[in-house]
Amino acid sequence: MSETKKSLNEKIAELDKKVEWFYSDEFKLEEAVENYREAAGLAKEIEKDLTELKNEIEVLAEDFSK
Repeated sequence: MSETKKSLNEKIAELDKKVEWFYSDEFKLEEAVENYREAAGLAKEIEKDLTELKNEIEVLAEDFSK
């Protein structure tokens, strides 16, 4: 079963939910470490995606400036 790639917006929404969990009534200290790791992983994926988009935009901008 192949996992479909999440869009940047989906990743950001998922990260928002994970961060909100820390402030919710559902917060449990026992689950905090795992949720933090998941949120940190998502943040790294989002940062990578944004860097790739930035690089692509810079290449496109350079092409248009010629």
